[in-house]
Amino acid sequence: MIRLRMAEEVFNPRRSEAPASPAVRSLPHSIEAEEHLLSCCLLDGADVLSRCLEARLRPESFYDAKHGIIFERLLALYNRQAPIDVAVVAEELKTSRQLETVGGYAFLTQVSSRIPTTAQAGYFIDKVREQSLLREMIRSATGAVEECYNFTGGIDEFVDQIEARIFSVTQNRVSESAKPMREPTHEAMNVITKMMMKKGEMTGVPSGFKDLDALTWGFQRQEMIVLAARPAMGKTSLALNIAESAALPKRGQGVAVLVFSLEMSAAQLALRMLCSRARVNMKLLRDGLLSKNGDEQTRLVAAADEFSKAPIFIDDSSALSIMQLRAKARRVHSRTPLGFIVVDYLQLLSPTDSKVPREQQVAEASRGLKSLAKELNVPVLVLSQLNRSSEKENRTPKLADLRESGSIEQDADVVLMLARPKDADEKFQVAADSAELIVAKQRNGPVGELKLTFLRDITRFENFTQ
Repeated sequence: MIRLRMAEEVFNPRRSEAPASPAVRSLPHSIEAEEHLLSCCLLDGADVLSRCLEARLRPESFYDAKHGIIFERLLALYNRQAPIDVAVVAEELKTSRQLETVGGYAFLTQVSSRIPTTAQAGYFIDKVREQSLLREMIRSATGAVEECYNFTGGIDEFVDQIEARIFSVTQNRVSESAKPMREPTHEAMNVITKMMMKKGEMTGVPSGFKDLDALTWGFQRQEMIVLAARPAMGKTSLALNIAESAALPKRGQGVAVLVFSLEMSAAQLALRMLCSRARVNMKLLRDGLLSKNGDEQTRLVAAADEFSKAPIFIDDSSALSIMQLRAKARRVHSRTPLGFIVVDYLQLLSPTDSKVPREQQVAEASRGLKSLAKELNVPVLVLSQLNRSSEKENRTPKLADLRESGSIEQDADVVLMLARPKDADEKFQVAADSAELIVAKQRNGPVGELKLTFLRDITRFENFTQ
């Protein structure tokens, strides 16, 4: 045993060393910057305090507790539109029995005379905010370490909470200033000019279908778009066609697209997309009836070259929860800013808590996807199943047919429903040579119906032609 322990210490020398005590370090701060900022506030309260509020400074943003108390009194006076000077602040502190806590009238006088002008107020605001953010990051990271040691279960929810907490610190930075009316007016006039000149330029991500784009003007940022249909209606094919159009548009610059495929593998999706773009019959390809050196192979090679250069990412993880999906999207977005996300499909997302009713599980996933669209500032296309009601009653699908949760209808900005045309053969529940796409809901635009042509052999939807 002694010989074994000695050998262990030779190969693992750290085991025999006593842990070194970490050096005690103070959190990042600048007492001087805090005092200079307070001095600016006392010199010109209204202007400097409004800039502090714009930078989201709070009493807790100050390292020295005395400075935080003084800043809190200054904000109270500012909100009441009361005059701000040393005497008034001293009276306020005396009334709240905090004057002695901050060092008395002498300390206030000392702080107020730190600088003669507010010319450098912006610099001190940035400095105090910078140090405060660093302290928040340290506290969040340290808290995460402690919680990891005390972890008791539920790893996915735990990781999502930790990640959200870290992201909330980085997002709690300077808010954008309100824009003067001339800027949005200029942007609106550009849009109006394009419309009047009939250039057909989209304000959002183009779907590739002219009738749909005419109704939606493209899929807009922060929108959650639901594409619903019964099984075998071709909703995955339509979603892939839209993703292809977003990444490889006929005109203009494409956007980065992330596809979450919970049903099909990445290889299956790639095969579909290649055959669809190259216009190659997939059945003939599988049956080995295509010549090796024919025109089809040339088109497939050209399509493969286009897709290999396209900014398309496919995640085919199975049993994915909404929290895992959001975490994956954040990571891809941090490396390559995304412009469009596709989720195929909503009902296949794993629940965070399998004990809650199914309707609540789907509602949680729906809310999470809408939040993801707002967080990453991209349109999110979500595929969903329809229930059997429309088939049983032989009618056009409606919003109430969205399967398993009414919250999908509430969260969605746009709801698209793919259905067989009314004159289609009733014998087979599959996509016909043409399909009806119903815009059942659009929060910021009209609703209506349009037709698409479905090329069954290459699983591709195209603009409808007679």
